[in-house]
Amino acid sequence: MSDSDVKAGAAAPSIDHNRVLIFDTTLRDGEQSPGATLNLAEKLEIGRQLTRLGVDIIEAGFPIASPGDFEAVTRLAQDIGQSENAPAIAGLARAHKMDIDRAWAAVQWAKKPRIHTFLATSDIHLQHKLRMTRNDCIEQVGEMVSHARSLCADVEFSPEDAGRSDPEFMWQVLTIAIKAGATTLNIPDTVGYCTPGEYGAMIEGIVKNVVGIENVIISAHCHNDLGLATANTLAGIRAGVRQVEVTVNGIGERAGNTSLEEVVMALHTRKQVYGNIKTNIDTTQLVRTSKMVSAMTSIPVQPNKAIVGVNAFAHEAGIHQDGMLKNPLTYEIMRPETVGWSETNLVLGKHSGRHAFSDRLKSMGYELTREELDHAFDRFKVLCDKKKVVTEADLEALVADQIENINEIYKLDAMSVTSGSGNVPVASVRLIDEEGEPHQDAALGNGPVDAICNCINRITGADARLTEFHVHAVTAGIDAVADVTMRIEMTDDNGKKLLFSGRSADTDTMYASGKAYLAALNKGLRRRQTR
Repeated sequence: MSDSDVKAGAAAPSIDHNRVLIFDTTLRDGEQSPGATLNLAEKLEIGRQLTRLGVDIIEAGFPIASPGDFEAVTRLAQDIGQSENAPAIAGLARAHKMDIDRAWAAVQWAKKPRIHTFLATSDIHLQHKLRMTRNDCIEQVGEMVSHARSLCADVEFSPEDAGRSDPEFMWQVLTIAIKAGATTLNIPDTVGYCTPGEYGAMIEGIVKNVVGIENVIISAHCHNDLGLATANTLAGIRAGVRQVEVTVNGIGERAGNTSLEEVVMALHTRKQVYGNIKTNIDTTQLVRTSKMVSAMTSIPVQPNKAIVGVNAFAHEAGIHQDGMLKNPLTYEIMRPETVGWSETNLVLGKHSGRHAFSDRLKSMGYELTREELDHAFDRFKVLCDKKKVVTEADLEALVADQIENINEIYKLDAMSVTSGSGNVPVASVRLIDEEGEPHQDAALGNGPVDAICNCINRITGADARLTEFHVHAVTAGIDAVADVTMRIEMTDDNGKKLLFSGRSADTDTMYASGKAYLAALNKGLRRRQTR
């Protein structure tokens, strides 16, 4: 195939052996974490932050999966992928013509579009999932990669479940993919089966035995089922990988994906091991990106999470504290400022103006419309009357809460809860629907939160069931904002159980609980409307 056969799209990235490309799949693989569904506004906001972070490729979604996924990939290509310095926008597609055409229809608007297609090569998947022979697999890879290449200059192919594939058969498939026009070969440890030694050896085998491999970029995509995703990815880099597929905070299906921040900082910190290999990541944006993704997916970051956990640079032991006071290098292998942590808190109060408020939100990575800014500022003023000091963490919670509740079917208008020793908890709730009509009811419960959930279910007629409830204080003090995350289970028309998550923040914990439950419920109800 000649380049003249390609319809559109910028050329694939050239191979730089001193640079690792960062392929972020937070919006695709990361969103597959149970309950982590993102709406369009959230995907766009995260996409903008990933651009500031400096990722090279954003896998924006799986366009054929749903109309919502197609719209999200299209909007990211149109809104984020237009500038010359924008990351490439990739859409995932199975090795089927319909999938590939749908992916191209979504990503074609980007300056640098990419089609990422895949087909399993392990006998387990071929026999039990796909009902295909090895010859069928080879033929389909050749045809579908060629078709993708006829549409787009930048085509990535992945042999799904590479970690459990017969190496010689996989080498044969990868050679066919290169001949058909693939520009990147991604080697996924789909089920997190490999150890670092095995994964590194697999990459070495590919480098030695795949014909034409010197002309394409080798990529790593590792899952964390054995807790080895980052270690496997780094082993792949030492063996020749020059693109890594990662997610912010390591979120993803089952035990998650390789953590973006861990790989980037390992390369940044351990140059004596990895040499001059670099990335394009602005490391000072790592913490900000982590917080945004955590807030919008309602997946908390564990306190001891490497790089971005709140305890990553905390020292409590007396010996550690003594060493830190004498020289931070005694117990810190990197400075907190390098990844975006700061000891200073933003202090805003009721005398702060709209300009200062807007500037601070921009510096935190939020770009709001005039209407969104006005609404956020009004909520900020209300919060100032409840709290003596409003910190940056409070603002993060406030804005994330506002974005969480975009496109609500029902809004929480009023709520009261009666509870206490010897009393049966009862909640009274008034909701406003999309037409502006009020709906109110009351319900009993085993506790105040249960009463709130029961009452909202009665009003909406939903069959939702609360499965997880988390609450923590955003800041210290008796006037702290309560950050509430809830996960609910709902059943679709086919009887399938689905998980949805919601998040809200308020100084009133019960009110925040009601809003978080309603946010999750709205996602479930909206999904039913669009099916």
